Amino acid sequence: MQKILIIEDETDIAELERDYLEVNGFDSDIALTGEEGLNLARTHSYSLILLDLMLPGIDGFELCKKLREFLDIPILMVTARKEDIDKIRGFDRGADDYIVKPFTPSELVARVKAHISRYDRLINREARKNEIEIRNIRVDLDSRRVFFDNEEKAFTAKEFDLLVFLATHPDRVFSKEHLFERIWGYDSLGDITTVTVHIRKIREKIEQDPAEPELIETIWGVGYRFKME
Repeated sequence: MQKILIIEDETDIAELERDYLEVNGFDSDIALTGEEGLNLARTHSYSLILLDLMLPGIDGFELCKKLREFLDIPILMVTARKEDIDKIRGFDRGADDYIVKPFTPSELVARVKAHISRYDRLINREARKNEIEIRNIRVDLDSRRVFFDNEEKAFTAKEFDLLVFLATHPDRVFSKEHLFERIWGYDSLGDITTVTVHIRKIREKIEQDPAEPELIETIWGVGYRFKME
């Protein structure tokens, strides 16, 4: 049985989420503080984490960042706050999705199932072979070669690294700042505008119409997302 970690300081809400999930075949643990959630995440195996934004002590933003240091499972932030800046901060720290309270049981369960399914498909594909295949793109990780419609495309080192990072984290939104840190590092020369330039060059090589991209989507005001489907 797949297991969910619920990190939520309001007991009634946490138990309600647990009930929704258990009715749909998921097992769940509840942590009422960020510190307790961090300890459970380090010592247990989970398929997904539901993370409340407003926690006592360490808040959801900081906790998400800490969880991403050792976990790559889906993290869904749950909050009553609707401001775009909060969503941007959450995505930048590694959240996969954002559920705004109040939500229906069907919405919660549907999002949990969708993210677990996507993650499982990605893990299963990577376990079979050391390459990435999404739609009409094939990336050979050993030889660092990229094929689009079975035609090899020439990629620079940074273009390749950026494409692989996005493709191995499908449907997750990353800010330009986050991508620059991961691919170039904060100590590198240049600035985050180089991310935009590299995204444009990648699109020219793997999109049917770079002006109307279907694979690497721009999320205005936030960053970029690689669409798995």
